[in-house]
Amino acid sequence: MTPDVEGAPYDPELMAAVADLGEALRGLVDASVRTTVPPSELRDVAAVVRTARERLAVRTRPATRLSELDDPVTFRRVYNPVNGVGSALAPPVHFRSASDDGEDGTVVAEASFGPAYEGPPGFLHGGMSGLVMDQALGAAAIRAGLWGMTARLELDYRRPVPLDTPVVLRAAVAGSAGRKAVVTGTIALASAPGTPLVEARGLFVLPREELRAAYFAEITDASGRHASPSRPTDATAPSGARA
Repeated sequence: MTPDVEGAPYDPELMAAVADLGEALRGLVDASVRTTVPPSELRDVAAVVRTARERLAVRTRPATRLSELDDPVTFRRVYNPVNGVGSALAPPVHFRSASDDGEDGTVVAEASFGPAYEGPPGFLHGGMSGLVMDQALGAAAIRAGLWGMTARLELDYRRPVPLDTPVVLRAAVAGSAGRKAVVTGTIALASAPGTPLVEARGLFVLPREELRAAYFAEITDASGRHASPSRPTDATAPSGARA
């Protein structure tokens, strides 16, 4: 087991294998939407993919059971569709603190979106902008020590986001009170970070205790263990085991 300064220990061999498969799957998805090979080749590849799926489906987990690599208390989610290393859907986008750039309280990430995420020809799907900005705003709230679930997400699409082009995402908490936090963020070209292509504003609300218990009543960790959550991310933390 490998100690993780940001969470519970994990099996490094399993983590490496999951990340390797995730990278391979993302490459497959990207190639599948760019390829111009003939139909016969597409059918042959489809058969290979179906065989691979059958091998993976021999052992699966229910949707209510977390992966053994996940640590929801520290937001390590390996199959997250935005930043999960094991996800075939994720670009992936990796958020970091912008304090080294002189932007205390801001999270930032660089990314480039391929045609698998296309909306208008040559540009990012607007729904994908919403997905990644929801994640960015949530990451900023977490960095600020705030927890909650998305209650409202508003986006202003100033200009389309081009595909296969480096962009930068930024987000920071604009204010908080009680169980609520307001977070704002942007997507901009890496070459023009001061000119937003997309602006986002989100309201995150920590559900009341009884709602948290209801929402996550069936969630377990990989061993099947469950404890009533004190916040939305630690539904599986044993009482007293986490700060």
